[in-house]
Amino acid sequence: MTGDTNMKKENTINQEQEEMVFAEPPAQVIFNEKKEPDDIVEDDAEEIDEEDYEIEDDGDEEDDTPKNKFESCCVCHRTEEQGAKLIHMPTGLSICSDCMQKSFDSFNSGFGGGNGIQFLDLSNMDFNNLKDMNLGDLLSGTMSNQKPKTKKAKKKKKKNKKEEPKLTLKNIPAPHQIKAQLDEYVIGQDYAKKVMSVAVYNHYKRVITNTMDEIEIDKSNMLMIGPTGSGKTHLVKTLARLLNVPLAICDATSLTEAGYIGDDVESVLSKLLANADNDVEKAENGIIFIDEIDKIAKKKNTTSRDVSGESVQQALLKLLEGSEVEVPVGASSKNAMVPTAVMNTRNILFICGGAFPGLEDIIKERMTQHSSIGFHAELKDKYDHEKNMLQYVTVEDIRKFGMIPEFIGRLPIIFTLNALTKEMLVDILKEPKNAILKQYQKLLALDEVDLQFEDGALTAIAEKAMEKDTGARALRAIIEKFMLDIMYEIPKDDNIGRVTITEDYIRNNGAPLIEMRPYLQLEQKKREIAAAEEQKEN
Repeated sequence: MTGDTNMKKENTINQEQEEMVFAEPPAQVIFNEKKEPDDIVEDDAEEIDEEDYEIEDDGDEEDDTPKNKFESCCVCHRTEEQGAKLIHMPTGLSICSDCMQKSFDSFNSGFGGGNGIQFLDLSNMDFNNLKDMNLGDLLSGTMSNQKPKTKKAKKKKKKNKKEEPKLTLKNIPAPHQIKAQLDEYVIGQDYAKKVMSVAVYNHYKRVITNTMDEIEIDKSNMLMIGPTGSGKTHLVKTLARLLNVPLAICDATSLTEAGYIGDDVESVLSKLLANADNDVEKAENGIIFIDEIDKIAKKKNTTSRDVSGESVQQALLKLLEGSEVEVPVGASSKNAMVPTAVMNTRNILFICGGAFPGLEDIIKERMTQHSSIGFHAELKDKYDHEKNMLQYVTVEDIRKFGMIPEFIGRLPIIFTLNALTKEMLVDILKEPKNAILKQYQKLLALDEVDLQFEDGALTAIAEKAMEKDTGARALRAIIEKFMLDIMYEIPKDDNIGRVTITEDYIRNNGAPLIEMRPYLQLEQKKREIAAAEEQKEN
């Protein structure tokens, strides 16, 4: 019994010693303050000889630290000879990697993991040439000898665009200057060009001055009425290019009331913002052209909700008048996933255009409703052969067509475009700077071929366009049809030097005149010889 009791006592003593090894609190480590060797409190009262010290020369200070004291782990007291990988702390204490990892694991399991704090993982650390570390490195999970996580640097986009000059009272072109520039690109429609020039000039004067003698100037939005192919869109495009302001062209047929399938009315502002490179300030001084505006007229004799007619007119009222609107950026409708921007439409010029089919009949009915009998009476068939009935339009006629009075009231400037005549179509073919004939001549010039048109051919093309009744839009389609075979054959034969489109070819009675290069070179030599002889005679 005595032997068993002694064995139990020995086991108990060994367990207590093992618990004391791991229960012994680590020495206090102060990272921001260095202790001198004299400040270290030693447990042993015996004097230590000089041989017990190890002097390390790191170039800055001499560290007189007892070798037998600090070359073992301060927690488990294992040495490097016993397999411990020691980490030397700034104060001279050492701790092995196993004990430090256990401490971090206990922190993570106790409160670190729940609060999202992740401590350093020492499992794959290189312990060679460890440098001093501080508490911030331990908590953040980074140390000086670890490779930091690389982040890709964001490349700044170089802005090579030159700053465009802003409109001022000095550089706003006068109405006569605007019309003169429009004349270079648009044939005919003198009245429409004059109205637009004055309206645009007054609008941008209003934008720049904002107020004048405490008198606020209203917006001068415009409504263009003209047959298809009369140049409505071309006029607006040319005007925006000359003024160097952003332009958005929208189709009213795609607009619907908010909440229904289709584009919201705010989508017209989204297009303007996109064309202004998402510059809100620049977009707020732009131009919006809403084409096919007649397609949102009130539907007659319908009992269902008019989501693409009168409802769209009601939704456009706040844009035309001027208000702050939340605009989706890069989308046609608002939703939670699309960013938005706030735009003020007070200084945006709105131009609406449409063909208004059937409006001529409304005008005729109004003008002939008081017809009577007699020598000086107005006859009902007086305007049957009038080609430009739209020039007599009134606000009441537009209201009868289906536009609500509130919408018409926000478009104070109403003007019409005349139908194109045969002579105007011929001029459109050859006169403007970007005329259709000049475009095809440039295309063939890239193949070193000269393209010419006879005057009779231009007249025949204009007559065919008049038959289609689609205005100037038919001109390109007709020329493309007759130029197809020519543009197909020219790249195959390098000897072709000139192509002349004849009237017989347009009227399907002949073929184009093709001249080869040797013949042209011979003609050129003859002209040079003739010119040289004239110089000798003179």
